[in-house]
Amino acid sequence: MFIVESYAVAVALCFVTMLCWGSWANTQKLASKEWKFQLFYWDYSIGVPLLALALALTLGSSGDEGRAFLPDISQASGDALQMALLGGAVFNLANILLVIAIEIAGMAVAFPVGIGLALVIGVLANYDPAQVSNATMLFLGVALVVVAIIIDALIYRRVPGDGNQGIGKGLIISIIAGIAMGFFYRFVAQSMSFNFADPDPGLMTPYSAAVVFGIGLLLSNLIFLIPLMYKPITGEPAKLGEYFSLGSPRLHLVGILGGAIWATGFCFNIIAAGKAGYAVSYGLGQGATMVAAFWGVFIWKEFKDTPPGTGTLIGAMFACFFLGLGMIIYSNL
Repeated sequence: MFIVESYAVAVALCFVTMLCWGSWANTQKLASKEWKFQLFYWDYSIGVPLLALALALTLGSSGDEGRAFLPDISQASGDALQMALLGGAVFNLANILLVIAIEIAGMAVAFPVGIGLALVIGVLANYDPAQVSNATMLFLGVALVVVAIIIDALIYRRVPGDGNQGIGKGLIISIIAGIAMGFFYRFVAQSMSFNFADPDPGLMTPYSAAVVFGIGLLLSNLIFLIPLMYKPITGEPAKLGEYFSLGSPRLHLVGILGGAIWATGFCFNIIAAGKAGYAVSYGLGQGATMVAAFWGVFIWKEFKDTPPGTGTLIGAMFACFFLGLGMIIYSNL
């Protein structure tokens, strides 16, 4: 299977993760005028395991190192499979809760609390001194990225219509989402062998873990998404039958593409973790918030009607982000 041999390649894959995790939501924007979020999310959830399976059967089954996908998943222990399934379910819960929090309290509340908390918890939960050369540099870098996320929230507070009618309720949901988002990665890591070239018996390679994770995400929709379809926080209910009666091939493909984009970032991230370490890999991946901000600033023009001074905040946001990113990368050199 394909294994990352150098730190530079691992960092490059983490940058791909940032691009993917910060860009997949654009597919939802493209479909939102014709397609309710709950229906879009079913296609997104299908795209994640499909892309993971495609990579497992190609990159995960080529070469002489490691274990190929089919032999690997067939020897996985029940505990390893359960951890990866749980990781998918916990991520799905976090993702759906974050969307709900944004709908209730707006981006200005949900993003700094949810994503900021996820970044800090995720790095701490996945931190292993043996995998990091300079812990001080790592945590300072994470702190600067959190500052960038907070500035991002301040910018969104200036956007007309970014409502905050239910800050109290939205804040609680954001905290739950952030905690769940911070721990999902650790569950997946526990299902994997850190030695990709010679994996431990019973544990999985990142390719197999990603497939099982995707299955966990999809199956957990039965618990998390279906109730949201019939009793949404905002907007009109969505019936399960509408997925088949209203969905065109183009709309389904857009949703599947969104899931495939996110899954590409996830797979590359856990593949890179073998060389970068779980904490650094996760920390770099969560820089996706700034990629999403880039789309908002330059493509969707979300801040064009904001008051004077917003440009200065945007500059400070990206400055903190890039400096923090550099420190996270340097922490493992």
